[in-house]
Amino acid sequence: MSRLVSAKDMLNKALAGHYGVAQININNLEWTKAVLTTSQELKAPVILGVSEGAGKYMTGFKTVANMVEGMMESLDITVPVALHLDHGTYNGSVACINAGFSSIMFDGSSLPFEENLAKTTALVNACDVLGLSLEAEVGSIGGEEDGVIGMGECADPEECRKIASLGVTMLAAGIGNIHGVYPENWPGLRFDVLEKIRAATGDVPLVLHGGTGIPDEQVKKAITMGVSKVNVNTECQLVFAAATRQYIEEGKDLKGKGFDPRKVLAPGYEAIKEKVKEKFEVFGCVGKA
Repeated sequence: MSRLVSAKDMLNKALAGHYGVAQININNLEWTKAVLTTSQELKAPVILGVSEGAGKYMTGFKTVANMVEGMMESLDITVPVALHLDHGTYNGSVACINAGFSSIMFDGSSLPFEENLAKTTALVNACDVLGLSLEAEVGSIGGEEDGVIGMGECADPEECRKIASLGVTMLAAGIGNIHGVYPENWPGLRFDVLEKIRAATGDVPLVLHGGTGIPDEQVKKAITMGVSKVNVNTECQLVFAAATRQYIEEGKDLKGKGFDPRKVLAPGYEAIKEKVKEKFEVFGCVGKA
């Protein structure tokens, strides 16, 4: 019996309660443990995001699913946790369904719209039968994600309406957001576009990708306008790297058993926990489990 849950219930509650659920991408054991323990401590539901690149790095989706399931049991995690493929191809989506993920994002935004529609339809049907949640994407979101580059474009509200009407659990739509670090001249989120997308898609929870670098006030405003899931990845990577660098630069790895990888990685682990806590507080999901 899997301990993982679909993201559907947590996102519907978030939409009704005007708060956001965090998708925190994971890259290894330390990352996963940091996110799970922080979620449990703060009684916050959470979505663990896994890109196809990260899945490959961790030796496959089955390894990831087994690690998360085992960790939830060992740590006695009782808050709702969804294990979610991030920016998946169609084949990647099928592989994650077979590996035991509880939530899938099929990103057909780079495909011709009719192909995106057709492939999303097929996955909606499969996920419905299996009780999994499905995220779809319309329009290009800026920045780089596993080699796919966009320019901070905005989604077409009519295309959003068509994809939402398929019965997807959640919809990612570009509103000027970017993956990764934002350029100095970034003009900000397009709330006028978000308003049109919200009107076109009804009560489908919306997803904000590229959460790193968007000012907190803009994220909070987006949440009040129907964004129920906010993705965080780069910020955790930056604080993990900074904490690890500090440990090495201070020569702590040269003192006693400081070279032990568990000691080397500990400051980065704590830094991720702090960043996740900060994000949960901004999104308003503390105590919502």
